[in-house]
Amino acid sequence: MRILQIGAGGVGSSAALIAARRDFFEHYLIADYDGARASDLVARIGDSRFSGIGLDASSEQAVTDACREHGITHVLNVVDPRFVMPIFNGAFAAGAGYLDTAMSLSHRHPEKPFELAHVKLGDDQFAKAGEWEAAGQLALVGIGVEPGLADVFARYAADHLFSEIDEMGVRDASNLVVDGYDFAPSFSIWTVIEECLNPPVIWEKDRGWFTTAPFSEPEVFDFPDGIGPVECVNVEHEEVLLMPRWVDAKRVTFKFGLGDEFIEVLKVLNKLGLDRTEPVKVRDVSVSPRDVVAACLPDPIALGPKMTGKTCAGLWVSGTGKDGKPRDVYLYHVADNAWTMEEYKAQAVVWQTAMNPVVALELLSSGAWSGAGVLGPEAFDAVPFLDLLRDGYGQEWKIQERTPAPR
Repeated sequence: MRILQIGAGGVGSSAALIAARRDFFEHYLIADYDGARASDLVARIGDSRFSGIGLDASSEQAVTDACREHGITHVLNVVDPRFVMPIFNGAFAAGAGYLDTAMSLSHRHPEKPFELAHVKLGDDQFAKAGEWEAAGQLALVGIGVEPGLADVFARYAADHLFSEIDEMGVRDASNLVVDGYDFAPSFSIWTVIEECLNPPVIWEKDRGWFTTAPFSEPEVFDFPDGIGPVECVNVEHEEVLLMPRWVDAKRVTFKFGLGDEFIEVLKVLNKLGLDRTEPVKVRDVSVSPRDVVAACLPDPIALGPKMTGKTCAGLWVSGTGKDGKPRDVYLYHVADNAWTMEEYKAQAVVWQTAMNPVVALELLSSGAWSGAGVLGPEAFDAVPFLDLLRDGYGQEWKIQERTPAPR
């Protein structure tokens, strides 16, 4: 296996550092728009299997050319989702497999954005599923932590824990604190704005996909491992667009514990138009307001030493168990920033995301996972992934039984 990883930021750095401890690949090429950043990461790793290049991820042809020049078999996309389609198309043209941690962007309904779904996350990729399948190539989409590990949990719950599923609800929160900052997102602010200010999508079996207002339907969810109760709200996310394609459930949701202050900042950015991606002319320069916001905030990759606490990613499932009785469970994984910093010099949020595509690449390398087309993690057997995660990567995932709510 010869891997081209596009992106040397927080998730990309973590993915490469995790992969460096494994032996399933022949060569690992790291590409970034800033070639020096890719080269610096390669030097940090200090492994002859790694090399670095500069690459413009917005250029489909540049991706194809890099794949062909270096004999790439699989492309791992770990950059902002605005670059999904050129990388996705470039990998296909080169005959390579493809993996990403975020899917192609959505576009809201022009008349009823908070009622009707329009162009949904991943639609542009799924539109080309037939071409990938006909070519015998696999695009494994949404294989970070959320989406990704949460979707693997969905497959596992459907196959091993439930006979009927009422709701699958991704629930994510943390108790992370960044010392010295009033506002410092632990993930790309470009992606955070995109997710949090777009209309959230909900799936219901008798209705299909529909949208609601940002930050709607607040609920308090009690998270394990000392994080405790956190108010979570609806946020647009890929799991809601992936799970119903392969898992039978009556309802699928995604809720994130953002916090009141975080939500207020996002609302202000939206009110001022600072969430816009279209360039605005300032004197003699045209610049995207969202890019300005990103430039004014600390790079998430640098926050690790100032960060304390844990982040929890998981899936709450409610329905009827295999014994015919009501059952509620929460399948989850927790990353402790103290451990990820000590072990990998990487902050917990980006490290937790990066771990999963590396596990998936190893499963593809061994043949434990295989397929063709555009597929989500739910399309594969969950057991090989969860076993390798625990036994090969030392990451414990847990199932917490919860008291079923009255039906």
